[in-house]
Amino acid sequence: MSGYTLCSLAFETLHDYNTNLQTLLTLIKQTPNKSLIVAPEVCLSGFDYARWDEVLAFAPHAVQEIKKVSTNKIIILTIVEKIGDEVFNMVKVFHKGTIVHERAKAKLFRFGFEHEYFAEGETRHVEIIEIEGIKIGILICFELRFKDLWKQLEGADIIAVPSWWGVLRTEHFKTLTQALAILNQCYVIASDSLNEECTKMSGIITPNAEVLRNGNTPCLELEYNKKEIALMRRYMDVGIG
Repeated sequence: MSGYTLCSLAFETLHDYNTNLQTLLTLIKQTPNKSLIVAPEVCLSGFDYARWDEVLAFAPHAVQEIKKVSTNKIIILTIVEKIGDEVFNMVKVFHKGTIVHERAKAKLFRFGFEHEYFAEGETRHVEIIEIEGIKIGILICFELRFKDLWKQLEGADIIAVPSWWGVLRTEHFKTLTQALAILNQCYVIASDSLNEECTKMSGIITPNAEVLRNGNTPCLELEYNKKEIALMRRYMDVGIG
């Protein structure tokens, strides 16, 4: 499928959830039609454990507003959400005004005490989905460190990595996102927060390992080229179909 633009977002999450939502919506509206957009992990609230009830109450409103701007776009981000009696860090994929895919974060970052606030999803749900002919995989932040999950996404055209990745491990994030693109011979769209404790290393890596980082650009854009994936897999044949 041609005609899509890949977009990696980078912005700071503030204490005002509605301000964060408006920032996200503004950036989404500025992207071209037929954009595939990845936003930082929990970008609407951050890990605001002290205001957990407010975070959970805000989620339904945010979901409805994001649906409205997904008519001609694919939007990928995570939202803190309560399902039954448990709270999950849920990745959601919006397209054509609806949620076409969602799952819970399957590998919680225990150094950050995520396991004390979230229930863990199942790794079997880390899978490739297809939207308009584009095969998409998603790894949520800490999930990037697990090689078995890379294998589960083998054959994806694009792997999205919404993240809130610690600045002390910036080189890890840079190296792993680049290696993921090289090993799986696909595009990687990494989106990390601009908050002080994060790497600020949002970017797009091509199947040929060209690395583009956002820097001061809130939305980095790159034309999606399916042929580049096919050429790389044919040229350097490692068994990826």
